[in-house]
Amino acid sequence: MRRRPRRVIVVAFEDVQTLDVTGPGEVFAAASRALGRAAYRVELASSGGGLRSTSSAMHIATKDLRGIRPHADDIVIVAGGEETAIRAAIADRLLLKWLTGAARIVRRMASVCSGAFILAAAGLLDGRRAATHWSGCDRLAQLFPRVIVDRNAIYVVDGKLWTSAGVTTGIDMALAMVEQDLGRGLADAVAARLVLHARRLGFQSQFSDALVAQLAMSDPLGPAIAWARAHLREVDVEELARRAALSVRTLHRRCIDRMGTTPAKLVEKLRVEQARTLLTTTNLPAKTLADQCGFGSAARMKRAFERELGMGAREFRMLRGQGER
Repeated sequence: MRRRPRRVIVVAFEDVQTLDVTGPGEVFAAASRALGRAAYRVELASSGGGLRSTSSAMHIATKDLRGIRPHADDIVIVAGGEETAIRAAIADRLLLKWLTGAARIVRRMASVCSGAFILAAAGLLDGRRAATHWSGCDRLAQLFPRVIVDRNAIYVVDGKLWTSAGVTTGIDMALAMVEQDLGRGLADAVAARLVLHARRLGFQSQFSDALVAQLAMSDPLGPAIAWARAHLREVDVEELARRAALSVRTLHRRCIDRMGTTPAKLVEKLRVEQARTLLTTTNLPAKTLADQCGFGSAARMKRAFERELGMGAREFRMLRGQGER
């Protein structure tokens, strides 16, 4: 059994997103506590070192990257931030050069949220699948067309490169690393210590999270969509409109304005989102699963998956390691 702690280098910069740094850091620290020994050693680093401000007005002490020599067992995690902070980080040649060199050596190179833009600027995501915050997916694809942006995943693993979506998904990604290193039991124990409601797996979609973020609490679509997610077998466009206290025509216009999709496509996305989770976490046969998610038949579910994900439900299940059912 490995006894020497594995080093986790969390790369920060001025006005870095606080939780992008502290979330993964706490996961690795909690893993050591749960194991009863130092499994990981977290170091905060930046270009130039010293105190760095964060998005919540905190300051963190960082080591100078120039004094850190990457090792083969290291994990490097690049945090994210708001656009101004990310632009400054991308313009930092020392930072990009260090990341490029480290990527050839370390065990894992990762990013949280908009940290993916920094990895992409260093050329590390060229030809790779990558995730970022749902609001930045189009921008990442536009600025770095060689990156294969996964708009659905909470986090993506492509070889040694790991990328996570928005902010708290860095915690999910770090838990997955702990599971890979030390086993599922310990990762679950860490999640319990951190009082996480549920561990989210990488294939889970950002779609509902994006809906919640886009809709104001007072918007009648919010409660209607929440009801729809819990009643996928019953929901249709007419019922969704009734729940939102809107006419079907007004519902259609509101969905286009607020979410860029039609009510029918919204319902289909919700069904696909639920089905993809069940496909990977249960052994339910496709027919049963299709009925539970409101598709009506396995054939209709297959066509919906092909529209949303570019592959059928069976192919999705096999890709995610569950085998044929």
